[in-house]
Amino acid sequence: MLEAKNWIGGEWMSASGADMMVHNPSQVQDEVGVVHLSGERDMLHAGEAAKKAFKGWGETNLPARGEILYRIARLLEEELDDVARVASLEMGKPISEMKGEVRRGVHLLRYYAGEGVRAVGTVIPHSQDRVLHYTKRVPLGVVGVITPWNFPVAIPVWKIAPALICGNSVIWKPAEIGSLTAARLTRVFADAGLPAGVLNLVVGRGSVVGSVLLEQVELDAVSFTGSTGTGVRIAESTAKRNIKYQTEMGGKNAAVILGDADLSVAVPAVLSGAFRSAGQKCTATSRVIVEQSVFGAFADALRKEMAHIYMGNALDAESYLGPVASADQQAKVLSYVRMAREAETVGEGHARVDPSTGHYVAPLLVTGVDVESRLVQEEIFGPVATLLSAENFDDALNLANKTVFGLSAAVFTRDLQKGLRFLDEAQAGMVRINQETAGVEYQAPFGGMKMSSSHSREQGQAALDFYSQVKTCAVYYG
Repeated sequence: MLEAKNWIGGEWMSASGADMMVHNPSQVQDEVGVVHLSGERDMLHAGEAAKKAFKGWGETNLPARGEILYRIARLLEEELDDVARVASLEMGKPISEMKGEVRRGVHLLRYYAGEGVRAVGTVIPHSQDRVLHYTKRVPLGVVGVITPWNFPVAIPVWKIAPALICGNSVIWKPAEIGSLTAARLTRVFADAGLPAGVLNLVVGRGSVVGSVLLEQVELDAVSFTGSTGTGVRIAESTAKRNIKYQTEMGGKNAAVILGDADLSVAVPAVLSGAFRSAGQKCTATSRVIVEQSVFGAFADALRKEMAHIYMGNALDAESYLGPVASADQQAKVLSYVRMAREAETVGEGHARVDPSTGHYVAPLLVTGVDVESRLVQEEIFGPVATLLSAENFDDALNLANKTVFGLSAAVFTRDLQKGLRFLDEAQAGMVRINQETAGVEYQAPFGGMKMSSSHSREQGQAALDFYSQVKTCAVYYG
């Protein structure tokens, strides 16, 4: 039986609230572990520990910080299989995909560890003689990190690693159904020798400890990934306190298939983008916009491939997708499935297990849906996608942009001119030609436009801009 406790000031501590039992979404009668939910005093204690630890960590030289991140990366790589197994048992992502996610966490840690020996400022000309004029990057202080359950390893690491290398201390509040994985990952950080109080884990409900973090703890920044509604409330709360904030929120991502597209490339990319992780990605393909000249052929190809999609237990290495993460998530997605049943079914996957044993939702692709439909406009966060017809390239581009979100978009074409136009004119923070909407490179900026993001960027060098502040220095040596 796994257990999620708080890690505060370098000690494992039982929380002051009630317990929450976690069931395996692949086999719901199986109890995976227990989460000890925290109360107000737990979060306030974490705030004090982080504040106390900040001075020493912020003054630790950058190469030394980098060496600790390298140690964390090595240990995470050694324990990859176990960390992935815990995460798959907790939230239902297939083990083969989960191992890839943990491996990405290793790469992220190494990438930011390397910042320990890279430049942190610039020398700038000065109007006066004999003045050394330069900038340097300095820490913010105490950073709050609020993470979702759909990427329980990668998203926390891509927030925590740059925060740490920049010299900040961290308070991490994971999603409730990601807490067992969070505790397992925190153990890696602790065992690798991260000083006490530099990373503090507080498990609990957002309505309780999240509110305390945002409204009472002495914070210098907050980074959040989750729903748009929660992200907007976090932005409002932190702005009132003049706390730096970063919110990554929803997506309604479009894959555009033009008449000259190579279907052998487009079909697997659309299937992967729409149905891997059971569609529980903010970058998932949920709108497939197809030029009329190829609509029939593309729909037929998708239908044929969807019949072979393997949906099964998360620990089955052959599973293309597993269950959705929880009973609540299943109920939400099935409400959209009921809407989709009123449309024309293009293709549907089937479970290779008894679907009643877990939180399974079969992959579903429908067409004949009005562009203003909730199926087309709202983020479903499940394996349900819509197929839309476009008259030509301009019509397809307009349909792709007809959303309040702007996270990711892709076009499939052999026409370089149209492809480059799409990159210029698609209203999304991440755009691609002949690649799926989901999946990003850790060394590249991640983030969206419109209601998908607070307009800053995560990962790559862009993350360092958020987790630090620039100080301008001038020294007269005449």
